[in-house]
Amino acid sequence: MASGVIKSPTNEKDLAKRLKVICLGLKEIIETYKPDCVSIEKVFVNVNPHSTLLLGQARGAAISISVLKDLDVYEYTALQIKKSVVGNGHAVKEQVQMMVKKLLNLPALTSKDSADALACAICHANVSDALKHFPSGTRMKGGRFL
Repeated sequence: MASGVIKSPTNEKDLAKRLKVICLGLKEIIETYKPDCVSIEKVFVNVNPHSTLLLGQARGAAISISVLKDLDVYEYTALQIKKSVVGNGHAVKEQVQMMVKKLLNLPALTSKDSADALACAICHANVSDALKHFPSGTRMKGGRFL
């Protein structure tokens, strides 16, 4: 298992170039670690609509490169991820960091962004394993099975 953060240069004003950094970074990660699938957090509108739009574009780039590499993409809400990892859908980032450290037996806390990504992977592992016990066509809504 590996974790890290792909950072686009903050001084780069050209959005296309920043998205290219994300695509190339994720492509390298996929080629190096050969994952079976990708899990990603769904985005909701937050206080700053401009930031939400930029995050949505970064997600789109990540999803696109994943699909081009023939990987299935699974999306989870922040509530589902926190509930799966911490047991509380309204947990704070520090709680998520601590539980990721504990669940993965890491020697130290990871960055908040890295912990969020690992938490999303843990959520997928929990949900995908749980889905094996339900008939095909089972869906989730709001962190609950329907």
